[in-house]
Amino acid sequence: MSRTVKVAIIGCGGIANGKHMPSLSKLSNVELVAFCDVLVERAEKAAKEYGTSEARVYEDYKELLMDEAIEVVHVLTPNDSHAEISVAALEAGKHVMCEKPMAKTSEEARLMIDAAERSGKKLTIGYNNRFRPDSQHLHQVCERGDLGEVYFAKAHAIRRRAVPTWGVFLDEEKQGGGPLIDIGTHALDLTLWMMDNYKPKSVMGAVHHKLSQKKDAANAWGPWDPEKFTVEDSAFGFITMENGATIVLESSWALNSLEVDEAKCSLSGTEGGADMKDGLRIHGENFGKLYTTNVELGAGGVAFYDGKKESDADLEARLWIDNVINDTEPVVKPEQAFVVTQILEAIYESAKTGKAVYF
Repeated sequence: MSRTVKVAIIGCGGIANGKHMPSLSKLSNVELVAFCDVLVERAEKAAKEYGTSEARVYEDYKELLMDEAIEVVHVLTPNDSHAEISVAALEAGKHVMCEKPMAKTSEEARLMIDAAERSGKKLTIGYNNRFRPDSQHLHQVCERGDLGEVYFAKAHAIRRRAVPTWGVFLDEEKQGGGPLIDIGTHALDLTLWMMDNYKPKSVMGAVHHKLSQKKDAANAWGPWDPEKFTVEDSAFGFITMENGATIVLESSWALNSLEVDEAKCSLSGTEGGADMKDGLRIHGENFGKLYTTNVELGAGGVAFYDGKKESDADLEARLWIDNVINDTEPVVKPEQAFVVTQILEAIYESAKTGKAVYF
């Protein structure tokens, strides 16, 4: 079925300009018809650059949601408003793509799922790293059972010195946390997706504020203000699943480590293993010998798309709009994203209490 989907953008900041709007604007079956931001000038700029000639600009998202012509809404605001806006959009009859993480808390994330179920509208979360070529290939390997039962995994989200100093990234009230909820969430989502395991049993967590208080620190985006750095600079979790599988989650914006990896995972199964740390490597044992295969992903297209090179963000946007048009299930299911939020919340809780959190 071929038709045009009218899409609205709520939140016209960094992630909107860096990912969503450029990818959506490439699609011939999408019209960007409305833009909303608390800073109206940002919405005006976005409308001029990406919108239709009749695109409307809003300061209040509630007014935008009254437009019955809008079919899809992308919620690209700070984490503390994800749930509020997504629930309102779903109840207004819109399909919703919400940026990661799903919400600040699992309680808020549950409200989003409930609203999607009540409204019958689609809800997905922006875990775009699932759409990378290496992620797509590894997921197919896991689905086929090549690794057997994956019972140990590591979720990697380590930066040496790359603290985002703009926007509200350093504001715990707005974001709910630092690197754990910002980039650790990507690594955890990838890991759970590869394992196809969404049943956590217990979580132990540790959170650190060690390098955040250093002045004039080296940083990819310039030095940060220690007084405004209210989130953690690194966080780590040990997760035990109901079936006994264990996951180690590591995340940092600033850590004295040369082992730097982001949005990657390592998997150990009964029949083989895999990691994304140095390209995609599959390894195991054949005929009494150990082997390691470096997967050549090539420069061409990725799964679902033949003949053209397509970025993970572009593929995410195209498949999402296809889900809406063809009434199919999104690649990132809200129930999966909910478990990610549960685990992240448990790591923070465990770090505060010094005790394990049981589900």
